[in-house]
Amino acid sequence: MPLVTRTTRSVRFTEAGRRLVDDTRGQYEHIAASFTSVREIAGVARGLIRVTAPMAFSRQQLTPRLQGFLHAHPDVRVQLDASDRLSSIATEGFDLAIRHSAQALETHVAWKLCDTHSVIVATRAYLKRRATPATPADLAVQDCLFYPRTHSSVWSFERKGSRKSSAGPHTLAVNGPFSANNSEVLRDAALDDLGIALLPDFTAQAAVQAGKLVVLLPDWRPVGSFAEHLYVVRPYTPHVPRAVALFIGYLREAFASGFPL
Repeated sequence: MPLVTRTTRSVRFTEAGRRLVDDTRGQYEHIAASFTSVREIAGVARGLIRVTAPMAFSRQQLTPRLQGFLHAHPDVRVQLDASDRLSSIATEGFDLAIRHSAQALETHVAWKLCDTHSVIVATRAYLKRRATPATPADLAVQDCLFYPRTHSSVWSFERKGSRKSSAGPHTLAVNGPFSANNSEVLRDAALDDLGIALLPDFTAQAAVQAGKLVVLLPDWRPVGSFAEHLYVVRPYTPHVPRAVALFIGYLREAFASGFPL
């Protein structure tokens, strides 16, 4: 009984051929999965890892660290979705997500990568043109660069080393010539001497270490603007590919020290 029909331009399954494919597809998929399991038992990591992570973090911190992992595991490929949109990990087919959040997602398996904190920064050129703020209240008359909410934004601060009081943090409205919904864009605006920016440490780190940005108000801690932890999370699944498990371990080690300035 023929399983295919041929012409000079095409090859097509007959009804019998289609039925044979349908009847044996599950068995072949099971065999393929078995081969994958055997390879992983043998210690070979391979396959595609789909990851979603925030845009600024991906550009500034994650991508520069991928080289070491990919060189160590040449049969592994990483596909990165760099986006500030909170993707649904399971329904969109991601193996992992990196989240900048206050706490871990209870609906997923999560590991904390490190703590993060926010900083107030500006260039020396801007500070030479304008007075350097000594307290958070001084920011009210500065050009501030902020996430857009209305025509201004509210920044809050706590004094470092002091116990929290019933009065809560020191809060003030700030204004300035520019706002953006991406911390990397705000950092670049600060580097262009446009004003004072409030940034997560992982966005400010390289510019601060290079001496291009100065950290302001060292006795005060910005609170409430950005989350204070980074997590790597994955969906609950009965089987975790070896490549995914190794990548999680690599990320935990790579970011264990946080982002010292």
